[in-house]
Amino acid sequence: MFEATTILAYKADGKAVIGGDGQVTFGNTVLKNNATKVRTLYSGKILAGFAGSTADAFNLFDMFENILNEKKGDLFRSVIEFSKVWRKDKHLRQLEAMMLVLNKEHIFILSGTGDVVEPEDGCLASIGSGGSYALSAARALHKHSSLEPRVLVEESLRVAGEICIYTNTNIKILEL
Repeated sequence: MFEATTILAYKADGKAVIGGDGQVTFGNTVLKNNATKVRTLYSGKILAGFAGSTADAFNLFDMFENILNEKKGDLFRSVIEFSKVWRKDKHLRQLEAMMLVLNKEHIFILSGTGDVVEPEDGCLASIGSGGSYALSAARALHKHSSLEPRVLVEESLRVAGEICIYTNTNIKILEL
């Protein structure tokens, strides 16, 4: 588990939403409070979030988007190909990093060890040190409320930001 960041993804009601906190830490020091850790890919049709170092994020986002372009935006085929490339590269597989990618049909958690995990419930996934807190809040809100997907993600990330010392409440949300 990383001592950095919180990313939460949710798909429901024909919408896909991803959100992330803005805190960047180095050890026990906050370096930045307003980082953007989520972005759109493939002409705004795919959402992605990253937990790990910033330099690694840019490289892996670019690599994944290139594969998305090769696969004409097919998210499932792209995550499989991306996991092969990430896992086989002796330098990339050493990264302590994870990605969360989604569209309106799928959510996947990706890692350098070759993991491609589609959540059991098919609608909620999280990564990062505050991910478990955000995911717990999101599951409860999903089950016991009728919040819009964007609001559910924002409120869940806010809960994580109030609990996890490596997460803040400066939240960035993207939606399809």
